[in-house]
Amino acid sequence: MTSTAVATVMKMMESLPEDAQNQVVEHLRDYLENLKEEAKWDKAIKNTQTQLVAAARQARKEIAEGRAKPLSHKDL
Repeated sequence: MTSTAVATVMKMMESLPEDAQNQVVEHLRDYLENLKEEAKWDKAIKNTQTQLVAAARQARKEIAEGRAKPLSHKDL
């Protein structure tokens, strides 16, 4: 099943020379790969949100209690 949007893009591409079509396809591949990667990161962040919040709270507590010190590039 083809959506209206996909059909529209296909018609637009058909009007282009073959070299331009190939460039559009390559661009779309890159774009879709980037969308997949963003979705993976979004999922990973969502799945670890509770742990991230807990770590931030712990860090704030340690700073407030004076048990944390600024990190210097020399410490790395």
